[in-house]
Amino acid sequence: MIYYYLMAKLKTIIKARYLRREETKAEKMLWKELRNSSLGVKWRRQHPIDMFVVDFYVPKLKLAIELDGSSHNIKENKEYDKDRTFYLESKYVKVLRFWNSKIEKNLEEVLNKIKEEIKKLL
Repeated sequence: MIYYYLMAKLKTIIKARYLRREETKAEKMLWKELRNSSLGVKWRRQHPIDMFVVDFYVPKLKLAIELDGSSHNIKENKEYDKDRTFYLESKYVKVLRFWNSKIEKNLEEVLNKIKEEIKKLL
């Protein structure tokens, strides 16, 4: 049993490393604003939480940010995202979701929403 857990954890870590190298334009834009604790908290990028990898994460606040592209409009992916968010919230992780297009078109509004959530959680 432990073997399977460790193998799943290893697969998740490998996936996170891959995702860090293959980031989207929206992820690059947002990471530029989040890195170096510029919002007053330390962020991690493509961070594994159990069998999932969240785009951005603040361990101290248990705050995750997920960026969604057009593939998240497909019914099966919507169901997966819903289940995933439910699982993360069951682990007391607050999940904020933003569309890639929102990041690209109105980054300042997204940053303001993130700042508001940080204030609530501090």
